[in-house]
Amino acid sequence: MIPNPAFAPEAWQIVTPHIAALGESPFWHPHEQMLYWVDISGRQILRANIYMGTVETWDLPSEPGCMAPAASGGLVMALRDGVYRAQTWGGPLQLLARLDYDPSHMRANDGKCDALGRFWVGTIDETRSLKNAGLYCIDARNLANTGTPLVRCMVSPTDQPATTANGLAWSPDNRTLYWADTPSHTVWAWDHEQAENTLSKRRVFASFKAKPEGWVSNALDANNGHYRGRPDGAAVDVQGNYWVAMFEGRRVCQFAPDGSLLAEFAVPLQCPTMPCFGGEDLKTLYLTSARHHRSAAELAAFPLSGSVLSMRVDVAGLPVNFFQD
Repeated sequence: MIPNPAFAPEAWQIVTPHIAALGESPFWHPHEQMLYWVDISGRQILRANIYMGTVETWDLPSEPGCMAPAASGGLVMALRDGVYRAQTWGGPLQLLARLDYDPSHMRANDGKCDALGRFWVGTIDETRSLKNAGLYCIDARNLANTGTPLVRCMVSPTDQPATTANGLAWSPDNRTLYWADTPSHTVWAWDHEQAENTLSKRRVFASFKAKPEGWVSNALDANNGHYRGRPDGAAVDVQGNYWVAMFEGRRVCQFAPDGSLLAEFAVPLQCPTMPCFGGEDLKTLYLTSARHHRSAAELAAFPLSGSVLSMRVDVAGLPVNFFQD
């Protein structure tokens, strides 16, 4: 049964008073007991001590699309022009790899590590006019011997035309990979053979109705102009359920492994961007959001836009995967 989403906004709490322009890529660091996320438009990485209520910021030379913690310490991150490694918070950036795209109109977007510690990065065409986004895998596990990581394009525009890579996640057994193209309102699934790192049997996992012509954000419209949003970032729980933020949809959806909709949770802002599970028991759902390029009327109606929210859930999420190098 799908709960009435009208009640859900009351369940969300404000994590910190910090407001991002475009919050994305959150993860819970289990060793530090801290929440990390990026502000893409603000060119920052942030981390919060939830218990102390403090937030640290790290200014970067270009937009950080995504990041992941590294097993040997520090972070791996995808900036506009490449994938970088930082051994410590705020430390020097070491270029690991360039990806095959033009940074003048494309950049890294959604991404994370798989269970073997390979860093996956999806891209976005900022003009929104071309279906040329790709999904790359950066494997640095043999870096000490090779000197350079192995970079593979796992999903190319020829394989699956896409404009905005999002929704990357894996099933608990690591045999299914999920990936979305936000403008096409579609989440796909592939069979993933982890050891050989191959994808096969692509299928539609979830699809959503397109935005109605002439749609505008209206906080007074309980039906959101009959628009339910489009898939942005995602996370998976220990039962294999897929949780996805619906950009412009004011909600987070929870799908069963068979693609059936289990629940939807209304959010007190228009543009949620990506969930992750955290806290000691991994039963706190954290959610980033956006305010960049949103109208003054929308921001007045949804002053929490750009903040990080949290909500307690019944089922624990999967822990973050660490980068191996």
